[in-house]
Amino acid sequence: MERRSFLKKAAVGASAGAVAVPSFAQANPTINWRLASSFPKSLDTIYGAADVFTKRVTQLTDGKFNIRPFAGGEIVPALQVMDAVQAGTVEIGHSASYYYFGKDPTFAFDAVVPFGLTSRQQTAWFDQGGGRELTRDFFKDYGIVNFLGGNTGTQMGGWFRKEIKEVKDLQGLKMRIGGFAGRVMQRLGLVPQQIAGGDIYPALEKGTIDAAEWIGPYDDEKLGFNKVAPFYYTPGWWEPSLQLSFYIGTKEWEKLPKQYQAAVEAASYEAHVVMQAQYDARNPAALARLLKNGVKLRQFSKPIMEACYKAAVETMDEEAAKNAKFKKIYEPWKRFRQDQNQWASVAEAPIQNFMIGRK
Repeated sequence: MERRSFLKKAAVGASAGAVAVPSFAQANPTINWRLASSFPKSLDTIYGAADVFTKRVTQLTDGKFNIRPFAGGEIVPALQVMDAVQAGTVEIGHSASYYYFGKDPTFAFDAVVPFGLTSRQQTAWFDQGGGRELTRDFFKDYGIVNFLGGNTGTQMGGWFRKEIKEVKDLQGLKMRIGGFAGRVMQRLGLVPQQIAGGDIYPALEKGTIDAAEWIGPYDDEKLGFNKVAPFYYTPGWWEPSLQLSFYIGTKEWEKLPKQYQAAVEAASYEAHVVMQAQYDARNPAALARLLKNGVKLRQFSKPIMEACYKAAVETMDEEAAKNAKFKKIYEPWKRFRQDQNQWASVAEAPIQNFMIGRK
């Protein structure tokens, strides 16, 4: 009798234990989201970050949390991704925050500002230097939580129909240029144009614009800019790196189970690292092909670089003087940049410059 009683209690206890500790699949709901990208599928590196991200989220949640990516224009126009997340049209977006410069120039710090941080420095600032906390506090007003979404590394200075030898050559030039850089270039007489990646080639081909910057050799070759503008300039001082971001509506984020939130964080880091690695690996060969096909590589002159730097500092200082949100990030960001550049001058720059000088 006692033995039967004990076995009965043990069975009940085992059953209760099974209910109390369910499997991951049983414990969490099936969730299906849509992701709107600002980029075309033809650009497999920058659009590809969304693929890396969404596949990893599915894997980390045993197929319970599925996010389907859509290219720019498939759900909403490429430059309206943030608006779509705010409105709840999609749950998540993948974009460059400086596209929304018109709403508030402070968005640029989540992407890049002229003469800003390299990709490693930008990641260090976001992850360890207070950037995540500062930008997420800013994004609260827009009902969005932002996550690392890739980095292109240092970009090129763009494609021009004619050579740019002096500062005066910029006057009246119509150029596709994104974010804060457009306002800086206006000081030098250039007429900036904000155009989505997939629309740049026809604008350049038709002469609607005289010049255009995008990213670098691997993507630029795919878009065919060398066919309509022979001069390829360096460096892209307005984008020493470009951090991309994933946006999730705050309400949608807060509804996610903790395990799903952890999956999002992990997948965003993986997508971030993969994009940078892909660009670094693919750009050299792409540049070699472009040069072989007749592209004329040029470097902005020192007077042009000095004029652009002066204009950039003046533009950002003026914005900080009138925009408290901008200033709140700008001041600590400047200190971080100074520290990073001092460190780079001691360790990384000397060895890199030495190796560049070797045959």
